[in-house]
Amino acid sequence: MNPKDTAFYPKKTLQLKGSLMDLSRPKVMGILNITPDSFFDGGVNNSAALALKKVNQMLIDGVDIIDVGGYSTKPNAAEVSVEEELVRVIPVIDCLKREHPDVIVSVDTFRSKVAYRAINAGASIVNDVSGGNLDSQMFATVAGLQVPYVLMHMRGTPATMQKLTNYQHVVVDVAKELAMKLNLLRQLGVNDVIIDPGFGFAKTIAHNYEMLKNLSYFEVLECALLVGISRKSMVYKALGSGPESGLNGTTALHMAALMQGASILRVHDVKEAKEVVTLFNKMQN
Repeated sequence: MNPKDTAFYPKKTLQLKGSLMDLSRPKVMGILNITPDSFFDGGVNNSAALALKKVNQMLIDGVDIIDVGGYSTKPNAAEVSVEEELVRVIPVIDCLKREHPDVIVSVDTFRSKVAYRAINAGASIVNDVSGGNLDSQMFATVAGLQVPYVLMHMRGTPATMQKLTNYQHVVVDVAKELAMKLNLLRQLGVNDVIIDPGFGFAKTIAHNYEMLKNLSYFEVLECALLVGISRKSMVYKALGSGPESGLNGTTALHMAALMQGASILRVHDVKEAKEVVTLFNKMQN
């Protein structure tokens, strides 16, 4: 079944601490990793000053949301304590909001304590790669904070996820697993949920392309869709290269994602992603 042939209408607005974000035109979320070991830009932004420099460039390039993360979730990533994650993330959010009070910040974390502190420091969105799997208090925390929540699909942990790729039908199975969690969030009163199918998380490369080809199926969940495929292995391995050579392939797949209904692109390269969005909008017009 193609959801575009039915009456499913994904939500196209987000409440952000009193302001409204319109998602009827796609938005770009710029990745700001405050980590030493992220797969593409580990160690590049490991101080508030370096992070601010990166953000300044992203703002020039037209970024809509800055996604700040202090814990690498690449396969077999090193464990980071809650205290260390807070030390990495909170000063950067404080700095960004002082220098750019109007910038929209999301916090990339699966820990409710980090989410709570980050929102109080000025972030407006919680982006949880584990979809609530790794912290039983996350859903209740987000409900109490009343902020948008990115519900991503992942099985297991970053250390085990690539052993948990057994699906009967990856698109349907992922949608069902997300639907169960979405129901729990709705019961708790979380109104703004963004769905991320979790490209690369407990998925094979074949699974990733099957999901991208059928991304519009996830519109049955009636939420905005976020796609995070920037420079991932589904791009560079398919091209026989590495992350540093993955920009062109990423750009091509970003257009495919937008054509399948993506509302937010989570990216390393803001300028190029904004160009894709501009051309997509021209095509829609």
